[in-house]
Amino acid sequence: MSNKDNRTLTLERTFDAPIKLVWEAWTQPEHIAAWWGPKGMKTEVVEHNFEVGGKWKYVMLMPDGNEFIGEGEYSEIEELKKIITSANFRPMTVGVELQVFLEEINDKTKFVFKVVHETEAYCRQQEEMGFYNGWASTFDRLQDHLTTVAGN
Repeated sequence: MSNKDNRTLTLERTFDAPIKLVWEAWTQPEHIAAWWGPKGMKTEVVEHNFEVGGKWKYVMLMPDGNEFIGEGEYSEIEELKKIITSANFRPMTVGVELQVFLEEINDKTKFVFKVVHETEAYCRQQEEMGFYNGWASTFDRLQDHLTTVAGN
């Protein structure tokens, strides 16, 4: 395995929402269904067992009618701070690890999202396929959802 930093893509944001709400958005199926996936996709939470060793599976319906399936297994959970899970997003991305880190800053939440790939080459390929645009669109939806739920 090559250096983990060279196999990792990272996005950072500060959400204008309290950490408890951001945590709930990541951990409760009714929230996940409202924001998960890039703009234009509808998400169905098929399985969501939020505990270490628990599995998750989401089906994202694309505007053209095709399905995009995301699934994984949680390996680390630290309440209000960290979520680590394996992830496969078929048909495009398999064998990655998602890392979510949260930090409370006043009434906002600093968010760091990392995706660790098996190889540097795979990491670069995923970046070239639109990693940053796809996840940025997803996290725009998350911010919109947080704003709606918080009533801001």
